[in-house]
Amino acid sequence: MEKQQKGSIVNISSYTAQVGMGLNAYTASKGAVRAISKAAAAQFGHSGIRVNALFPGIINTPMTKGLETSGQVLEQLLAMTPLQRLGEPEDIAKAALYLASDDASFVTGAELVIDGGFTAH
Repeated sequence: MEKQQKGSIVNISSYTAQVGMGLNAYTASKGAVRAISKAAAAQFGHSGIRVNALFPGIINTPMTKGLETSGQVLEQLLAMTPLQRLGEPEDIAKAALYLASDDASFVTGAELVIDGGFTAH
């Protein structure tokens, strides 16, 4: 990327890096992704390399399937989510595609939260 003076890195963090959730190890690791994304954006911007991070909320994936078995936990999380639904993998993929594209040529160091509004309150 440095040779080409152009490139895009899209890191995946988590909304828990912004609000915590009592998941200490997971939250800390996602917080590290957040920090490294900012540091890399500052360090490599002069080389034309953009670095951004996505912060997914609860996305309908195998990782979150366990929430379905505990209906009460899922209901509570959805009640705290203004859009009242789980996100879909496509929601994240489309955001990543935008950040990786030339349409985002002036976007670096950004944090794009895709959580149905969970962190808005």
